[in-house]
Amino acid sequence: MLLRHDLLNPDKSCQSCKTDSELSNMTVDSNTAIPARFTRRPIDVSDFENEIWQACTPVTIDHYWSGEPAPSSRHAEARICWSSAALHVRFVCAQQGPVVVSDHPRTDKKTLGLWDRDVCEIFLAPDPANPSRYFEFEAAPTGEWVDLGITITPSGRETDWDFSSGLTTAAKLERERLCVGMRIPWRGAIPKPEAGEEWRVNLFRCVGPESPERYLAWRPTRTPEPAFHVPEAFGWLSFE
Repeated sequence: MLLRHDLLNPDKSCQSCKTDSELSNMTVDSNTAIPARFTRRPIDVSDFENEIWQACTPVTIDHYWSGEPAPSSRHAEARICWSSAALHVRFVCAQQGPVVVSDHPRTDKKTLGLWDRDVCEIFLAPDPANPSRYFEFEAAPTGEWVDLGITITPSGRETDWDFSSGLTTAAKLERERLCVGMRIPWRGAIPKPEAGEEWRVNLFRCVGPESPERYLAWRPTRTPEPAFHVPEAFGWLSFE
């Protein structure tokens, strides 16, 4: 069973999860920038085997938030592309233990507190001159999701809990490989970019029981305690 807001079935195949790259040998094209390939064809959020993913640059999430290397059993790979309708993100994760998920997932609405369980995340700042105003998107192995508007101010972090992006998600688990997909439509605060535009971005994975070792980042935030909300650490997303 493919997860489009549904329950996991680890017995179905996920061919692209196995063939795109070996998670233990993933390569990063850049530590600071991610090229987003444009596709003229629509991509379903559950289409993990779409040929466009082969053309997208893989980036690895293989360090803890602190900057220390994480073991390969916790690594993830992300690929990003965009169409005239949406931003598309696919994560391929090593999964060498039980997933930490809700016993009673709700997928008909956003799940606050999702970050306390296994989840993949992308933070997007459409205005590169103001990375302190960004948007948080998360997807879990259960198909649960959350989208939030974030503003970092001198007095702290302000969260728009009612932000509604139209985010859709999908997930598929096969043995020790987990695929997670997101589709973020262009609308409202997430405007359709022009080719050549650059946004600010960071990618994260939370995996396993609560401990400092569950927090991984593409661009480590290097805070004393685990924390992802550090716009100064954001890299760049370049729309080709």
